[in-house]
Amino acid sequence: MIRMTAMIALAAVALAPAAAQQAEPAPQRVLVVVAHPDDELFMAPAIAAMAREGADVAIYYATAGDAGPGVSGMAPGPELAERRIAEAWCAIEALGVAALVGSEAGDGTLGLAAHHPESAALKVKADLERQMPATDLILTWGPDGGYGHADHRMVSALATQVVQALPAAERPALLYVGIPAGSLPPVPEMAGWATTDPALLTQTIAYTSADLAAAKAAAMCHVTQFDEASRQGVMGLFDATMWQGKVHFRPAF
Repeated sequence: MIRMTAMIALAAVALAPAAAQQAEPAPQRVLVVVAHPDDELFMAPAIAAMAREGADVAIYYATAGDAGPGVSGMAPGPELAERRIAEAWCAIEALGVAALVGSEAGDGTLGLAAHHPESAALKVKADLERQMPATDLILTWGPDGGYGHADHRMVSALATQVVQALPAAERPALLYVGIPAGSLPPVPEMAGWATTDPALLTQTIAYTSADLAAAKAAAMCHVTQFDEASRQGVMGLFDATMWQGKVHFRPAF
């Protein structure tokens, strides 16, 4: 009986590596770092594609967008912030995202006295430091902030600052979303947006028609920010011009 028990134990040890090889790999952990509810739209079909493929995706909004009335006619403040947070929840559900993470930073404050100990920027930095141990990949604005918005630029800079301080073994991949030069949508509202040399945009995330439909559903959530025609048409416009089946990124490092 003792010999049989030992043989069973040895067999279990021998089989353990094979069983481990057959175990399902852990899902990729993705953190999308943006400044305001609706910023996720700039890479929405890529987010939907990763979620559909099994990634554990969370979106971090540095502010609630309390200063941006959009088309709502609402006064800046808590009521607008509440509406925009609700729109963000609607959008992440449409995209299949697992979690929404938020900050209490005021919209438009990230670039103000950013080096001061109590600044909004340093609070966002501390938030991101807490998120990094549970992250494999970060997607964020490039240094241009899309169209130069200070909050967009700051979330990019803060995410980069946190990631570059980590040892290589703990460092998540960091990708900046970009518009390939020559593909800017031909609408007046985007005439001032930044573009990137396509040679630098070496990473792409492809999406399907279903992912694009999810992106459109997310756009439809942002009622305070865009009129009906814009919400209906923006994803199709981006798909036909700057995306064409894949969202473009460049590695930070």
